[in-house]
Amino acid sequence: MYVNDIIFGSTNESLCQDFMLAMQSEFEMSMTGKLNFFLGLQVKQIKNGTFLYQSKYCKELLKKFEMDKCKEATTPISTSCYMDLDEKGVYIDQSKYRGLIGSLLYLIASRYDIMFSVCMCAKFQSNPQESHFKAGKRILKYLKGTINVGLWYLREAPLSLTGYSDVDFLGAS
Repeated sequence: MYVNDIIFGSTNESLCQDFMLAMQSEFEMSMTGKLNFFLGLQVKQIKNGTFLYQSKYCKELLKKFEMDKCKEATTPISTSCYMDLDEKGVYIDQSKYRGLIGSLLYLIASRYDIMFSVCMCAKFQSNPQESHFKAGKRILKYLKGTINVGLWYLREAPLSLTGYSDVDFLGAS
């Protein structure tokens, strides 16, 4: 069996060493050292923390959808935007729209700031209209202006996970 792209780490160097030795005694594996890139995530590790970002992926995405020369937007969705089925709108290629949404969903791993907008657009994948694609392109314009945004994890910060849920799904029917 061949497995690729596995990572492990700890702030305790001896735990990493022990785990590595235990894994090497059972499996053939190689150590590549400090993590810089993993499944589209760029990783910058410095003394006081770790920064996860996807600027390379953003640039590729902008180019794929011919938005690499577009103007930047300051928000991922317009404050006056109201997205609905737009049944009177112009239909667009479903596979192209789904490709855009899928690509944006992958970015959510390091870009929580676009999650709401992407999820709003994702609701219309079965019958996308030009207005929905325009909203998706607005997210790309926002990404163009915030290409180096990511997640910063301070080394000394305590980790705690908090979850929230909107039980009425934003009033969606």
